[in-house]
Amino acid sequence: MVESKAWYMNGYAALLLALVSFIGGVALVISGASAVEPNAAMIVAGVLLFVVFLITITSLVIVQPNEAKIITFFGSYKGTVRDSGLWMVVPFTNKSKVSLKVRNFNSQTLKVNDEEGNPIEIGAVVVYKVKDTAKASFDVDNYEKFVAIQSETAIRHIAAHYPYDSYDNDPKASLRGNADEVATELMNELQYRLNVAGVQVIETRLSHLAYAQEIASAMLQRQQAIAIVAARQKIVEGAVGMVDAALQQLEASGISLDDERRAAMVNNLMVAIVSDRAATPVINAGSLYS
Repeated sequence: MVESKAWYMNGYAALLLALVSFIGGVALVISGASAVEPNAAMIVAGVLLFVVFLITITSLVIVQPNEAKIITFFGSYKGTVRDSGLWMVVPFTNKSKVSLKVRNFNSQTLKVNDEEGNPIEIGAVVVYKVKDTAKASFDVDNYEKFVAIQSETAIRHIAAHYPYDSYDNDPKASLRGNADEVATELMNELQYRLNVAGVQVIETRLSHLAYAQEIASAMLQRQQAIAIVAARQKIVEGAVGMVDAALQQLEASGISLDDERRAAMVNNLMVAIVSDRAATPVINAGSLYS
């Protein structure tokens, strides 16, 4: 079912008509009944005015800002009133309220398996609002519960298509490293799922992401080992450059070293630079060849 605009008109005019009908009906009934001989015509006219009053009162509806009223007449959908104010609609109709305000849904922390099969904990925040009041009211049983269930289903589906993190030299998309891309894909999939409920997804963001408790310690050690290896690699690259610069500077100063002394110097400099502890100098009082 698709939303349509209901018929409505200024409610203040209808309210004035209801007040006039009520006062006129009371006056006619009292006047006709208090006469020496009751005036049936006046009494009937007063009753008719009471009927007009009742019909007019049932047609009045108040619409608050950021709210819509669904108008149904004996089970038939007659349209939606979105404009705020006091309005007159078709009499004897049911007016149900649907909020048009922006809402947040904060999912529970879900335990799922990522692309590599590692158990992880993930959660997301979904910002949404009702776009089609007819679909939200008639096509799903409860659109708020529908949003909650479909959001958790989409989160599980997206999490299973990405690894938690990427450790390769040519990294691919991951949940931790590409949070914005993952959130965008989650929003697109969730919007596809929620179109049937007339709900518009405004934004989605990952609110929680971590390894599950049973593997968190092991994965932390893995991350630390990778960080140490990467740091050592940078240190070695820097040390090689420093040793090469030192040898070139010695040669530029006229100090020549044979291959064995050059190797010993390179060994000493590399140990002093790369070692994670302070170097302890040793003075050689003899000859390298003795």
